[in-house]
Amino acid sequence: MTNAREIVEALRIPASHPALAGHFPGNPIVPGVVLLDRISAALERADGEHLANIGVVKFMLPLRPEEDAELRIVRDGTRVSFRIDRAESVILRGEGEIE
Repeated sequence: MTNAREIVEALRIPASHPALAGHFPGNPIVPGVVLLDRISAALERADGEHLANIGVVKFMLPLRPEEDAELRIVRDGTRVSFRIDRAESVILRGEGEIE
């Protein structure tokens, strides 16, 4: 029997985010580490859990500052799968474990 839980949050990274300075000036994209940090923070807010490791992550498309996206995490025990989508496009997807 599975005890899966889903976490869904809106995601929008402001153009003023400090990680964007110097990250492709004139054509900024949100760094992957910022997106992974948002996934970890969502887990912490929802369940007080920490992302212990990331087994796999695939970055499919860039996310630009001020674009609306959706973060989705499915937690099943200590395993999590996650993705970030913009409209019908996958920005990233991956899997990991929590502690």
